[in-house]
Amino acid sequence: MPPSADDAKRAGREALSGLRGTLAQRIAGLLRRDTELLSEMVELGLVRREWLEDPAREQMSTATPMEVVERWLERSVEQRPSLLGKLGLSAIQQLSASSDSDEAAGVPTRLAVAFTDLEGFTAYTAQEGDEAASELLAVHYRQVGPVVRSRGGHINKRLGDGLLLTFPSAEAGVLACLELVEGEPEPLRLRAGVHFGDVVAAGDEIVGHTVNVAARVAESAKGGEVVVTEEVLDECADLKSVRFSRSRSKTFKGVGEKVKVARAARASSG
Repeated sequence: MPPSADDAKRAGREALSGLRGTLAQRIAGLLRRDTELLSEMVELGLVRREWLEDPAREQMSTATPMEVVERWLERSVEQRPSLLGKLGLSAIQQLSASSDSDEAAGVPTRLAVAFTDLEGFTAYTAQEGDEAASELLAVHYRQVGPVVRSRGGHINKRLGDGLLLTFPSAEAGVLACLELVEGEPEPLRLRAGVHFGDVVAAGDEIVGHTVNVAARVAESAKGGEVVVTEEVLDECADLKSVRFSRSRSKTFKGVGEKVKVARAARASSG
């Protein structure tokens, strides 16, 4: 009995899918040989880390052209601070601003919000001087940018030695913060707090209860720790590469309800 039209179409789709999977794996293999190029592509959003882990199944990139431009501008300004002076801050902001009028008006959206800072920075400044402290921060900022962007995140504000970061998912926020802790600038230790929930975002400005909770959670962390809320734990239930401590309830100043928090750490490979 000859195959039906549906069978032929199904076989064609399967063959095409197999061909695409093979091609994706070949491209991923070539990229892995050039680590510098691969790092740049991940940072700009042209390649997803998840795709590198499973090229045959995962989507290569989910970043929009505008998001790629935004990441490129941020990266360029970090690497060449003189560029900011030449173009002007307003020009950079206009170029990197989304054309979505709803976003500009401030529409509620769900994001992971993280705060980080450097434990002991004030004492370090008093002991080593302003010049040494400024240089340490400059090095720190250059290290932070690529990590945040490679996870699809955004640096919303620099708050002295601290940062306000946003990520499209709780998993991305946790993984980025763990990576930042691992690359903390010696002799200081970085600490971070992550919360997930609704915020009102308009450009780089984000407001809402989620932001306030994330700030308080970060304040409760010690150097070298990433502390997350129960909402983050729920979102990261399938994240096998991270282990979380048992959650406990804490009361934070300015936050009405008790907040359940836990510490995040890399899961042991063994």
